[in-house]
Amino acid sequence: MPLTGSILKKKRLEAGLTQSQLAKMVGVSQAHIAKIESEKVDPRLSTVNKILEILEGGKGRKCAEIMTRNVITATPKDKIREASEIMVRHAISQLPIIDDGKVVGMITEESIIRNLNPNIAEETLEKIMKPPFPSVPEDTDIAVIRPLLEKNSGVLVTKKGKLVGIITRSDLLKVVSNIAFDTMS
Repeated sequence: MPLTGSILKKKRLEAGLTQSQLAKMVGVSQAHIAKIESEKVDPRLSTVNKILEILEGGKGRKCAEIMTRNVITATPKDKIREASEIMVRHAISQLPIIDDGKVVGMITEESIIRNLNPNIAEETLEKIMKPPFPSVPEDTDIAVIRPLLEKNSGVLVTKKGKLVGIITRSDLLKVVSNIAFDTMS
């Protein structure tokens, strides 16, 4: 079956993307996407591959497949200095804050930097923690978390209400990179 502009348009609409959004992701103009969909131009194969990569990338994959397991956490009473050291040592930019087995907040590089003062190192995380990232069950399709990652730098993954993983924007980029690599192989 030949790949037509109308098929690409249908896939774009199913993915919930506008022509402008898809164009930005592909690296072409919105007008070019419109011409492809209306079959007024014959796009280069590399452009079609990029479009398909975006529209079909990760389809059917679950959060459990791409999440980072063994999430490093902190407690509200931990010192900011301790959390900063952990974040630097593990090259991570955020930590979920756990109290009595529940996620009660997040500490991020941004929240530490925004609250810099001479005594910040000895203050507790509860003073600067942000609300927790959104959470989803581990069997959630990764397509569902895309809009969540547009507004948050991470999504927490749960199993029976317990934290079992985290997905950050960089985890999602790795999925896209792997899809691109697989299509080239």
